[in-house]
Amino acid sequence: MDVKSLPGAENAGKPGYYTIKPGDTLIRIGLEHGQSWKDIARWSNLDNPNVIEVGQVVRVVPPGREAPVASSSSGRGVAPVVVGGGSAATTTTPVTPPAATATPVPSTPATSPAPVAKGADDVNFIWPASGSLIAGFDEQRNKGYDISGKAGDPVLAAADGRVVYAGAGLRGYGNLIILKHNNTYLTAYAHNQSLLVKEDQAVKKGQKIAEMGSTDADRVKLHFEVRRQGKPVDPSRYLPSR
Repeated sequence: MDVKSLPGAENAGKPGYYTIKPGDTLIRIGLEHGQSWKDIARWSNLDNPNVIEVGQVVRVVPPGREAPVASSSSGRGVAPVVVGGGSAATTTTPVTPPAATATPVPSTPATSPAPVAKGADDVNFIWPASGSLIAGFDEQRNKGYDISGKAGDPVLAAADGRVVYAGAGLRGYGNLIILKHNNTYLTAYAHNQSLLVKEDQAVKKGQKIAEMGSTDADRVKLHFEVRRQGKPVDPSRYLPSR
């Protein structure tokens, strides 16, 4: 298929738009741009949000807001699907989990990062689980914190927010919940045994949203990420000391 004929191709390279790469899914694009995958589908007028094609261009900021967005990875670990005509595409499966892939390799940071300057969209986060920290943030190998626990331990919302994803459609994360707190911050909660909230549901800080588990992981743990405008950031810059 001629890339120029793909939906949104006229917007390629413009601020606020993203060009689909091999291996992408709407879920991952949403996570890495700080948006709900459903919002991206709506803003992009996708006829079928379950199928996207390489070279297709989607809007990743709300209409009327054309500011540049954070760069996205190519969706490592998510296999493309070949559709009719031989063009590569990927399917977005919010409910059905895909085949498992390896979880990120943990690494403990050597030094404590500087605190983040306060801003209008700042959020007062709490720890999402009571277990001990077993793996710290590493920008290349571990996009957040790994927190220990027992199967069934409560997983709590780190702040007030809205559920923008609840399912098992992102490889390496198992049963996953993504909360959007405002236009700047998302948090992600991975490897859960069970999910207790649904997409588009509003949640309060400290609310039990899941039970800890080991889906798509080598042990029972919570993998917790803080994302600022889609970019993974060190949770220690946002969580209270304990």
